[in-house]
Amino acid sequence: MVSAISTYLGEEANERHFLQCNAAAEHCKAIISWGSCASWGCVQAARPNPTRATQVHKVPGIANRPIIKVPGCPPIAEVMTAVITYMLTFERLPELDRQGRPKMFYSQRIHDKCYRRPHFDAGQFVESWDDEGAHKGYCLYKVGCKGPTTYNACSTIRWNGGLSFPIQAGHPCIGCSEDGFWDKGSFYQHVTDTHQFGVEANADKVGLATAGVVGAAITAHAAVSALKNAQKKGGDE
Repeated sequence: MVSAISTYLGEEANERHFLQCNAAAEHCKAIISWGSCASWGCVQAARPNPTRATQVHKVPGIANRPIIKVPGCPPIAEVMTAVITYMLTFERLPELDRQGRPKMFYSQRIHDKCYRRPHFDAGQFVESWDDEGAHKGYCLYKVGCKGPTTYNACSTIRWNGGLSFPIQAGHPCIGCSEDGFWDKGSFYQHVTDTHQFGVEANADKVGLATAGVVGAAITAHAAVSALKNAQKKGGDE
């Protein structure tokens, strides 16, 4: 049996909810925390959390059962059904990462499989809404996209039967499947000093760096050409 539990609100109601949660979990094979509310607390648990909203894995006295987190606001429908299908088919839990998320869906960043990734690598960014870069479908990192720090399957499975996902619709990822995303600043302020691999270490400067490399190459080419011309002229004399 699998119990899917949402987060609980209201100090007066918490005790009753906690008892119900524990009673349901006691005889379960596993507990599935559907969505970011159950997994991390989401907006209800955002600072200062006046209602003391509690994530499922922090419910007092929760039964000693495996907890599978399926975060997202909301989670992708195909991911939800696939987790249960996997358990029923193979009669075992899916492999989980260190945060308790199924690796089959949360092992890669949205950035890793994003169709706009080539623009990121090329230093082509949307600098402001409705600018030329936006019309050309450039990378949304500089207008707040959290794809480089968000683990989910949005860029591969997508939504509405694989039709689209926020980045494809022109809106940056807000990182809704990550712990505490409501408390990590503006949705439209990009993460600074994100050190990953290669070009990502200097994402803010990559455009200028690319221009600098091109400029240096042109200068070097001109210098070599001038030197060859001078040598040829000297030989003719």
